[in-house]
Amino acid sequence: MSEFDLCVITRQSDDPKRTHGDVARAALEGGATLIQLRDKTLPARALWQVALELRRLTRDRGAAFVVNDRLDIALAAEADGVHLGAMDVPISVARRLLGPKAVIGASAANADEARAAEAEGASYLGVGPVFTTSSKPDAGAAIGTAPLREISDAVSLPVLAIGGINCENIVAALTAGADGVAVISAVADADDMVAAARALRRLVQSAHRAEDG
Repeated sequence: MSEFDLCVITRQSDDPKRTHGDVARAALEGGATLIQLRDKTLPARALWQVALELRRLTRDRGAAFVVNDRLDIALAAEADGVHLGAMDVPISVARRLLGPKAVIGASAANADEARAAEAEGASYLGVGPVFTTSSKPDAGAAIGTAPLREISDAVSLPVLAIGGINCENIVAALTAGADGVAVISAVADADDMVAAARALRRLVQSAHRAEDG
């Protein structure tokens, strides 16, 4: 089982009880093994302050913590690493600055991108959007489950399915080759965020037990 079997990506909302910290705290209580801070709107200082909070929460729970896109914030908050897209700082540069033990995630939509990310030093791959999602307007069209198997077969890195993942379709993503999943709204928009995270983690664990058995 991958150490990154359930990644919850935090999202700020208008609800004062759904801050980045609230989402991360609930996700961790529900069993999330990786928390990713993602916010395209906060100024650098405010984002750094949020990152410090999430760094404390994840450290207390023994979970990994990465910052989406922002290598500078990851370094300033002493995060475990960063998640990078195609337009971000190159993986090789992040690896050089963060060190050999850092967690560096990379987005990949096909086997060629996956192999390139692995060669540059990525720790895991985020593949998607597998299903249609409204959480990331810039995510593009859903790619379906077929690329998960192609990418899983092409690399030795853990592959996390992302995009529209929920309790109804998570098994399809895992069966198609994903080692784990990354979610936003499935936890952040749930009535009970702890229960939502716990249900997702349970499904991931059950799928892996079935594979091992």
